Amino acid sequence: MNDKMLREYLGQALTWREAHVEWKKALSGVPTKQQGMRPPGGEHSPWELLEHMRIATWDMLEFSRDAKKHKSPDWPAGYWPPTPAPPKPDAWNHSVRSLERDLEAMAKLVADPKTDLLAPIPGASGQTILREVLLIADHNSYHLGQLVLVRRLLGCWPET
Repeated sequence: MNDKMLREYLGQALTWREAHVEWKKALSGVPTKQQGMRPPGGEHSPWELLEHMRIATWDMLEFSRDAKKHKSPDWPAGYWPPTPAPPKPDAWNHSVRSLERDLEAMAKLVADPKTDLLAPIPGASGQTILREVLLIADHNSYHLGQLVLVRRLLGCWPET
């Protein structure tokens, strides 16, 4: 495998749908009322899962861009929204757009041949861009699975 192929695969890993549902499908069509609902026995609402993915993705992207200046949120509270429901009507769409923007930015960073995927990130403690992109893909895949389950339990997953 050459460098260009590796970079393409890594960028695709942030959005692909070969092993699981595409993130855009998992987030589309959630009725406003159910965005903030937790299913019986469930820990998270669709809003909480979306915001958690957005915050974590943003954190890893900014850490990758400049670990010296970036300050991560407090763990774990800073990685989850304070309430199960979106705070205002446009919050869901804003969060989806922010997640998309950050995933595209990470894919662009990875695709840039000037980005050394294996070099330690300056100001970090040994982390690399390769580690961060794999962490985003793995993290978001996990929570997308949760989101699909939550939507099924809430009765708002489109049957195909």
